[in-house]
Amino acid sequence: MEYAIVKPSSNISEMVTKFAKLCKLRSIGVFSNENPNQQCNSLRDNNVASVSEDSSDATVEIECDTEKIGTYPPVVLTMRDIDIEGDYIIQLFDAVSELKLAYIQLQEAHVPYNADKIIAADEQIVFKLEALCKIKRTYKEKRFSNVNLESSHFSLLDTESLLEKLKTQSRAQDDEIVRLRQELHNFLLGNTVLAEKIRQKSLEIKNVRVLNISLFENMFREASKSIHDFAKPVISLMKASGWDLDMAANSIESGVVYFKRQHKKYAFEAYVARRMFHGISLKSYNVDDVMRFDDPIDYLIENPNSEFSTFCGNKYLFAVHPVMEMSFFGNLDQRLFILSGKHPRTPFYQIFARMAKWIWALQGIARSVDPKAEIYVVNRGSKFSDVFMEPIEADILNGGQADPRVEFMVMPGFRLADSLMRSRVYLSC
Repeated sequence: MEYAIVKPSSNISEMVTKFAKLCKLRSIGVFSNENPNQQCNSLRDNNVASVSEDSSDATVEIECDTEKIGTYPPVVLTMRDIDIEGDYIIQLFDAVSELKLAYIQLQEAHVPYNADKIIAADEQIVFKLEALCKIKRTYKEKRFSNVNLESSHFSLLDTESLLEKLKTQSRAQDDEIVRLRQELHNFLLGNTVLAEKIRQKSLEIKNVRVLNISLFENMFREASKSIHDFAKPVISLMKASGWDLDMAANSIESGVVYFKRQHKKYAFEAYVARRMFHGISLKSYNVDDVMRFDDPIDYLIENPNSEFSTFCGNKYLFAVHPVMEMSFFGNLDQRLFILSGKHPRTPFYQIFARMAKWIWALQGIARSVDPKAEIYVVNRGSKFSDVFMEPIEADILNGGQADPRVEFMVMPGFRLADSLMRSRVYLSC
């Protein structure tokens, strides 16, 4: 009689083969004689489940290959781990018992050969193997979860310990910062005291110092230099604004023949000096408060109602024409600001204020040196005299006319006692 052979899927066959290799399943007493059918019927009649029990009639032995399994070090388990292990061992034994039963059913289906029963038994074995795999996965996930929980617990303890350590270090650093701040405060306080002592000493030296001609000469040179420093940006702004410098210089001093074209800058310096010294009357007053400021704007802001503040504002309005300011800056904001009694901290006005400071100091110190001090001017066409005048360009004097004349005055002169601060002039060539 021919039987149709139904082959299970390759995956199922492989799983069964691997399981058989790992656990050498061997039937004992199932087919003990030449009449296997009778034995199978007897097994079915006596409840197939009894096969999983340890009996002499029908048993299945599992011989584990110790060479493949190997040996493992002992694992220390907590009471909680023991409970978990016990639950999974019970589930594992139940699953293995059911797998053994399914395997026996697969054997029975072959004698006599029954294709339907073989397929059913094969599916049952696959189902039981999947149940074993599920138990394995669940067990691993549970163990992994417990390990992570313990790791998290230890990590939390380490974090708390580290946090406490950082807090301690932070408190120590805060204390150190407070100490260093106190030291800095003490140093600053000491520096302030020393600076005040130095300032007082300096004032005392200035007060006891006899004002002399040398001091006035220095101020005179600084005032002349400050006029040059202010005229320079004025000329630059004129160029940037499209002014005709030749025409502008000629409007200040007409008909002048210049030794060099760049000498026309002296016409603008003469214009600034003429405006700054216009209407000045020499009188004695203390200039120390103004002179101790490197930036006169600081003094003007601190003392907006002082005489120097009034002098500085009036001279700016007189020296810088509104047309010039509008062409330079496109507005009259600085002029309106000064008209309100304030002083703008702009680069242009800062240069002007430095010049005004030296003119103000020169005016106030002259009568302190000599109560009869006088300021004098030189008119155009005057014969040059090296006693009262200083040529602003020595080359003109050396290479010019034998009897040079004054084209215009750049800086007025001062007469103090028996000394003269010579007027600076530009000579004809």
